[in-house]
Amino acid sequence: MPEPVAVVAPPPQRGLHHVGPNWFASVMGTGIVATAAATLPVQVPGLRGFAQVVWVLAAVLLAVLVVLVGSFWVRHPVAARSHAHNAQMAHFYGAAPMALLTVGAGALLIGGDVIGADAALRLDWALWTLGTAGGLITAATIPFLMVTRHDVSPDAAFGGWLMPVVPPMVSAATGALLIPHIGSETGRATMLYACFAMFGLSMIAALIIITMIWSRLVHYGTSGTARVATLWIVLGPLGQSITAAGLLGGNAAAAVDPQIAGALKVFAVLFGVPVWGFAVLWIVLATSLTIRTLRRGMPFALTWWSLTFPVGTFVTGTTQLALHTGLPALRVAAVVGYVCLLGTWCLVATRTVHGSVRGELLGPR
Repeated sequence: MPEPVAVVAPPPQRGLHHVGPNWFASVMGTGIVATAAATLPVQVPGLRGFAQVVWVLAAVLLAVLVVLVGSFWVRHPVAARSHAHNAQMAHFYGAAPMALLTVGAGALLIGGDVIGADAALRLDWALWTLGTAGGLITAATIPFLMVTRHDVSPDAAFGGWLMPVVPPMVSAATGALLIPHIGSETGRATMLYACFAMFGLSMIAALIIITMIWSRLVHYGTSGTARVATLWIVLGPLGQSITAAGLLGGNAAAAVDPQIAGALKVFAVLFGVPVWGFAVLWIVLATSLTIRTLRRGMPFALTWWSLTFPVGTFVTGTTQLALHTGLPALRVAAVVGYVCLLGTWCLVATRTVHGSVRGELLGPR
């Protein structure tokens, strides 16, 4: 009798249904290109039209990823649940809420020209509500898993640790845009103080993690891999906090009495300028470490999207400071920052499309 032939199960096929939460970083990075353009203190002909096109692209990408990730959870529930227990991947669950919030803010800022003002406002409210709820969940659950489930080594701290705790800061910044659209005075005041509470929640947690990242770099150096790109995530809570302080200060007059509103406008400058200074220092450090790693052969990965959204928050934060101070130097800095953002977005988006077509970025991880 012929010997039995061993049957080997084929490896999982690579395809669009194999996507993790880290893919939502592409929506964040694309959406911030649109919102930063819409709020830039220096406008040029065609910039708003460009922002509208990019916002539509981000919205379509968000819808596609929601379907794909949902399909992945249905078809591969064990693999999907394993992401939450992976000490690297779990943190990127924070990307999904921020993707919702970014597209929602874009709807309010520029989407009205595309889908109508009423529809844009309703869409923003829906995405802000979902994104805020999701962000508060990740801010509480992922650190809990780190404490109770994840195996965390002394040199494990990296920029991705910030991803679960930054969404409430994004909610604070984007929630400020909704304050003028709330009918009751009590509702506007509630939104203002709720946003400031989320501002504090995220900022204090981020400062703790940034300190751990700095300590890790000093004691253990960089990983020398594509994870080095996640150092740019540190810029996210810095730039977003400046943006949130500026927007909350600018919209406070519609929610609280003039004395408190004036104090919040002052806070936007007193807080924003020193944090902006540290953000510039971090840009220099992160740029140096990234160039050093690129020279040593840093491969492309989805972590490169860390070069987009955080830089975008620096641009929007600089824009807010330019509006509150009136300084031409800050307007120039915002424009220079946006040009850099646009360049990195084009690079990372192109590499992502290329890697996806070749199948290098798709498949179970």
